[in-house]
Amino acid sequence: MSEILDAAVKALSDKLGGDGIDGSIKFEIEGTGAIRIDENGASLDDSDADCTITAEADVFQELLSGELNPTSAFMSGKISIDGDMGMAMKLGALLT
Repeated sequence: MSEILDAAVKALSDKLGGDGIDGSIKFEIEGTGAIRIDENGASLDDSDADCTITAEADVFQELLSGELNPTSAFMSGKISIDGDMGMAMKLGALLT
């Protein structure tokens, strides 16, 4: 398992405060793997989700660290979103 994925699961779990979310969101990190957030929290999981966000590893790390605003990342084409845009907005609020 990648250090990037391990660190991302921990960071997302910390941001969630041990809680999950209604619905599911999957981060596809190009060339690295996938992380899914659902009612059980964040985990390494590549199964289908209500919303899939795809980004390169460096962009994903910038999102997690707060260096990159999720809305700006989407508008500039640094991330792509497939599925429920409302779920993506919910996650955007969590990351900021």
